[in-house]
Amino acid sequence: MKIGLLTQWYAPEPGPAALPADLAQGLAARGHDVKVLTGFPNYPSGKLAEGWSMRRSRVAVEDGVTVHRVALYPHHGASGAKRLLNYGSFGASALVNGFRSLSDCDAVWVNYSPVTIGVPMLACRYLQRVPMMTHVLDLWPDTLTASGFLSGRPASVAEAVLNRWCAQMYRASGSVAYISPSVGDVLRSRGVPAEKLEYIPMWANERVFHTAGRSQRDALGFPASAVVLLYAGTMGGAQGLGSLIQAASSFSTGQLVVLMAGSGTHEDELRDLASELGADNVRFLGRRPPEQMPDLYATADLSYVSLNDHPLARMTMPSKIQASMASGCALLVAARGDARSVVLDSGAGFAADPEDDASIAAALREAIEAGKPELARRGRQARQYYTDTFSLDAAVSRVEQVLTATARTRGARS
Repeated sequence: MKIGLLTQWYAPEPGPAALPADLAQGLAARGHDVKVLTGFPNYPSGKLAEGWSMRRSRVAVEDGVTVHRVALYPHHGASGAKRLLNYGSFGASALVNGFRSLSDCDAVWVNYSPVTIGVPMLACRYLQRVPMMTHVLDLWPDTLTASGFLSGRPASVAEAVLNRWCAQMYRASGSVAYISPSVGDVLRSRGVPAEKLEYIPMWANERVFHTAGRSQRDALGFPASAVVLLYAGTMGGAQGLGSLIQAASSFSTGQLVVLMAGSGTHEDELRDLASELGADNVRFLGRRPPEQMPDLYATADLSYVSLNDHPLARMTMPSKIQASMASGCALLVAARGDARSVVLDSGAGFAADPEDDASIAAALREAIEAGKPELARRGRQARQYYTDTFSLDAAVSRVEQVLTATARTRGARS
């Protein structure tokens, strides 16, 4: 089958932006002819990636996949106007410079975020009659309004316009996939027919997150009795990490060691808080390169995932869930909604209320009292759940099945 991928984000962009390349390569490995229409790499720095030069259009074979890149305005900063220019420039450029690249595909997988990708998508669907499968990786317009880019009257106007735009994208799609259960409920409430909806969660970068890491406990000098909890990621306001440090301060180093790997706008504030509380069992490691992540997860007994209690956060499945499970690490999730449900339903860990240091401390105490053998068992449970539910192989199989069914609608108007 000839399969297209339409996505603004693609490797060598790191993290979640690299995941569409995993899908493309997975489909190609199954014998499909795969083409990608994407932009020039600029995430997360907002600058063109080293070694790349901007052109109007560039076509090359990358890891067995034909990748057509089109020009865009590179930006990933705090400016809402420039971020929207980044999104909009790709949508327009994909239409003008890449319009024909997917015309002979049997079906196209669409990375729906940002929704400016609807410009080339709708043109390809209605002018070339190519069937579309839309994958809702970030729920719009909710993502935009929750980010704070818009507020007040402009936000309500933009929300109404974007809701109509998204509804058109759903109508144009032969199928609409979603990555967390609550998002499926929202899509149904917004009029997407149940027969179009498919639950296809995202996967981890399996080159980075796996179970072959080597523990660094001895090298780091941790007490043998201590449970090691790892937080790896952004240290910003949305993560509510001050509550974790407050909770950790009530334990001795012999009971609990907390590793903080990463950086962000609140890092200095968190370091100061740990110092003020005398939490010498909290150790800041700074930002670590991807190749060190397997060893960090192998060192940890627990991985910490936190979200604030915003309504959108309850529908969010943070990528750290998949990363932790792929690494065979038990989890402590301080969140409500889908992330909490996955960890509890899978038997892979413990849950606490977000930004509630007493609740987090209680969950830490429960984990410590469970003991290391039980934490290791829950880590194995996490890995098995990842293999069955979140793995790339499972996702490629589901996407392949949906694209095959979607391809049968070619020529029909949705």
